[in-house]
Amino acid sequence: MRATTRGDGDMERLAADFAATLVPQKKRATVVGLSGDLGAGKTSFVRGVLRSYEVQEPVTSPTFVIEKIYTPPQSPFKKIVHVDAYRLKDSSELEDLGFKELLKNEGTLILIEWPEHVRAVVPDYARWLHFSFGQDAERFVTYDD
Repeated sequence: MRATTRGDGDMERLAADFAATLVPQKKRATVVGLSGDLGAGKTSFVRGVLRSYEVQEPVTSPTFVIEKIYTPPQSPFKKIVHVDAYRLKDSSELEDLGFKELLKNEGTLILIEWPEHVRAVVPDYARWLHFSFGQDAERFVTYDD
């Protein structure tokens, strides 16, 4: 599927629609990789997912802290982990943060910005979304249904 958005509001609505399709996996975390250029809408997308689950706290990219954990009040997920792998040099740095254990947590949704930086630890079952720019303020999100 390829969706076109104009602005953060459109991106957040698209994210809410996408979040409605997510269900917790049995015996493992649900993982979504968000790949694309700087400013293409990855963090806005994460914000939209979190807002759809009624998370009200500010949502910013965890570039310097690497990951941020949210407990959604209304969600099929008990915990949502937002990871930004932009500054990581390789997968071992994410492993050092206990990522392999996190992947075993049923009821956890993991949203990873820049998953290509840590591809070796992103599970095969992860869903991948790609964000890109179009004309003017258009941004595109491409993913498999």
